[in-house]
Amino acid sequence: MKKFFKIVGIVILVLIVVVLVAGLIAPKKYHLEREISINAPREKIWPQVSSLPNTHKWNPWSEQDPNIKVSFEGQEGTVGSVYKWESKEVGTGNQTITRLDQPGRVESHIHFIKPFKGEADVFIDLQETGNATKVTWGFNTEYAYPMNAMLLVMNMDKMMGDAYDKGLANLKRISESN
Repeated sequence: MKKFFKIVGIVILVLIVVVLVAGLIAPKKYHLEREISINAPREKIWPQVSSLPNTHKWNPWSEQDPNIKVSFEGQEGTVGSVYKWESKEVGTGNQTITRLDQPGRVESHIHFIKPFKGEADVFIDLQETGNATKVTWGFNTEYAYPMNAMLLVMNMDKMMGDAYDKGLANLKRISESN
C-alpha cells in the first residue's frame, strides 16, 4: 500500500512539474478573429453590434441556455453601457462598451466571473466592401502563469472559433432579413 501511495505521489509531482514547465513556454496572450461578409451596408448592421440588447439576440452563448438571466445597465448604444448574464450553462459575467466609432467599430471589455475568473477585450469592425460589409469579430485575452499551459492542450481556436462563426452567421441572418 505504501508503494502505491508513493507512485501516486510521484505521478502527481511529475504532473505539477510538467504544468509549471509548460507554463514557462506557453504563450500568455490569446487572440482570435473571425469574419463574415454581410450583404447589407454597415449602417444597417451598426445597430445590431453597437446595442448590447441587440447583440444578445445574435450572440451564440445566449442560445445555449434558454433560461439565461440577463440585464442591461446604462444608456443603450453608448460607451459605458453594460450587459450582464448569469447562467448555469454559460457562466456569469458582464460586458461593458469601451469605445464606439460609428458606424465602423465597437470595442468592449468582458469580465468573466464564473465558472472561471478572467478578462478579455473584444471588438467588432465593419468595413464596406462594395455592396457588402466585411464584419470582423475579435477577442484578446491573457492567461496568468501557470494557467497559460492550458493553451497547449486546449484547442481554443476550435472552441471559440466555432462560437464566433455561429454568432456571425446569426448576425448575417438578422442583418440581411431586416
